[in-house]
Amino acid sequence: MSRQHEFLQGLRDMLPMLLGAMPFGIIYGSLAGAAGLTPWQTIGMSVLVFAGSAQFITISLLGGGATLLVLWLTTLVVNLRHALYSATLQPFVRHLPKRWRVPLAFCLTDEAFAVVQHRYAEDDVSPHKHWYFLGAGLAMYGNWIACTLIGLLFGQAVPNIAAWGLDFAMLSTFIGIVVPMLRNRPQVAAALVAGGVALACHGLPYKLGLMAAAAAGIVVGVVLEQRYRLLLDKEL
Repeated sequence: MSRQHEFLQGLRDMLPMLLGAMPFGIIYGSLAGAAGLTPWQTIGMSVLVFAGSAQFITISLLGGGATLLVLWLTTLVVNLRHALYSATLQPFVRHLPKRWRVPLAFCLTDEAFAVVQHRYAEDDVSPHKHWYFLGAGLAMYGNWIACTLIGLLFGQAVPNIAAWGLDFAMLSTFIGIVVPMLRNRPQVAAALVAGGVALACHGLPYKLGLMAAAAAGIVVGVVLEQRYRLLLDKEL
């Protein structure tokens, strides 16, 4: 595939994720303004930070009078999952020069990872898959900034928008993408264990339940995958 085709394909494949992320961006823009951030600070966070969960936690901590040290450490813990994303994609992008790896790392959100790792898992030998990555990342980046602006401008006109349950849109989008990718028993088991641990650890502070769920899913998936391969080798 050509560079342009990969880029446009990344934009197109990200569309379902954009729809799921729109409510979050609008809610963030609304809550940030209500929490006392100036319009420039609100937009600036989406432009420079570009991390939904970290931005929500930031406005919550700022509203509670937290110090900068607490703010930095909390957002660091919340975003540790991106280390797992990076480790997964690193074999596919390590050959790229730094001028490519830096912007791609900035664009590596939950949504981008869900779409991009599926593209890299495909068997074709296209040398331009990083253009797909860029297209998907830029689509979400522009969407997030635009929705932040919408929330900032119009969110105050809609009372208690955060209680509308719009965040379910992102959850349903992720379910629709992840479930078809579970193609064998180890993958299904890893997803079920991760989901169970996430529910059990939901009350942990600083989103540590998310990291616990990811770690549990990885361990179960790796162990069962090794056993699954051993069984296949014996059958052969």
